[in-house]
Amino acid sequence: MVFPSKQTEKKSLFLSNIDKVLNFEVKTVHFFEANNDFPPQIVTEKLKKALEDVLVVYDFLAGRLKNNSETNRLEIDCNAEGVGFVVASSDYTLDQIGDLAYPNQAFAQFVHKTKDFLKIGDIPLCVVQVTSFQCGGFAIGITAIHLSFDGVSFKIFLENLATLASNMPLDVTLCHNRQLLAARSPPRVSFPHPEMIKLDNISSVFKSSSEELDFKVFQLNSKHINNLKEKANGNNNTRVSSFNVISAHLWRCKMLSGTYDSNDLSTILYAVDIRNKLNPPLPKAYIGNAVLTAYATIKCEELRECEFSKLVEMVREGSRRMNDEYARSIIDWGELYNGFPNGEILVSSWWRLGFEKVEYPWGKPKYCCPVVYRSKDVILLFPPFRGSSEGGDDGVNIIVALPHKEMEKFQSLFYTF
Repeated sequence: MVFPSKQTEKKSLFLSNIDKVLNFEVKTVHFFEANNDFPPQIVTEKLKKALEDVLVVYDFLAGRLKNNSETNRLEIDCNAEGVGFVVASSDYTLDQIGDLAYPNQAFAQFVHKTKDFLKIGDIPLCVVQVTSFQCGGFAIGITAIHLSFDGVSFKIFLENLATLASNMPLDVTLCHNRQLLAARSPPRVSFPHPEMIKLDNISSVFKSSSEELDFKVFQLNSKHINNLKEKANGNNNTRVSSFNVISAHLWRCKMLSGTYDSNDLSTILYAVDIRNKLNPPLPKAYIGNAVLTAYATIKCEELRECEFSKLVEMVREGSRRMNDEYARSIIDWGELYNGFPNGEILVSSWWRLGFEKVEYPWGKPKYCCPVVYRSKDVILLFPPFRGSSEGGDDGVNIIVALPHKEMEKFQSLFYTF
């Protein structure tokens, strides 16, 4: 275990209704090429020291989850019990482990579970593993419980870790006040929320799949994305976002590759950062989950027949719907019901989060990727591999997991459309 380098205040940290829904592990691997000035042993020492220092500022991360018996709410007991730290080595060189952008399930060896990390029943909120390769390159694998961070605040955490590893002072004042996203009293649900489902009849997209899945990476470069934008735009001159056209494209391909009843409804879910959607806006350095699930719904038969531009507009409308009152309504819904986002497809975008742009003393990562999550209803968007022939830095990698026959159909539709 690694502990804060200075004494921290013992306290309980309130978790918002957004946080408490996200009580599952997120595992990422950050690959680095060999740097003669920073062999893996030096990196390990610097990273461990930086982790001890960062836990003074992120004191909650060294805490443990507990249920408050008075409020019956999940919260973090900031008790300085530490985060996990693992040092490992591989007999391979970085070049030998293959295409880093490909969702390789063997990458699970580069991260460590939080559950029962050093003693039975103890679950740290974070475990960091450094794995050195024979070439001098290394991987930093991080497992964190999602309720600790969303993607934006995890990027800030990585930047702060990198700053402390460089022996520089932090220049960001963090906002730990998760009461900013507390429900109103009394709760006021002012909109219907078909994108949410109560837990007693859950069939959530976050469930992992037991069936055999094929994994594929689909790549779109800027030319492909502009083609989709032209199709979406028709004769209008309205500005269409890359995310909206990609999401609509994936929605159509995913639904048409499976079996469905023409009268069934199809719902796409996608995360929206609400920091600037609230009134007043949240501080930029809000540490916690400030993302909510936007949605669009259409009958399967209509999805098959309708214009692509209509699907894109529906995705766009889902994001526009997410204003202050709508966001507060979802948070209040979470106060009244034990529920979860629910749909046939969740597009989770790590594309513009910028993990790969974080500058450590030993350089930027060669590539960052998630450890594959086994769900056929979750599609991940990721930055392209740096230096790849497929569009350089302006494209996107799309990670899809589907049963074999559905994958064949999805692949055909993906390129046909």
